[in-house]
Amino acid sequence: MIRVLFIIFGVLLTLWGIHRMKNDEALFGKDQKSKNIFNLIFMGQASGIGQLLSGIACIIIGILSFIIK
Repeated sequence: MIRVLFIIFGVLLTLWGIHRMKNDEALFGKDQKSKNIFNLIFMGQASGIGQLLSGIACIIIGILSFIIK
C-alpha cells in the first residue's frame, strides 16, 4: 500500500512541478527556461524543476520497490 502511495505522491509532485515551471516568476531571466534555472539554484526544492525531479525520483523508487520486494 505504501508503495502505491509513494508512486501517487511522485505523480502529484511531477504534475505540480510542471505547473510551477510554466507559471512561476523570478527576479532574473529573460525567458521561462532561464527563470526556472534561476529558481532551482536560488530556491532548490521549492522550484518547479526541483519538484519535477523529486516527483520523477519518487516514481522510480516506488517502481523499484515493487521489483526488489
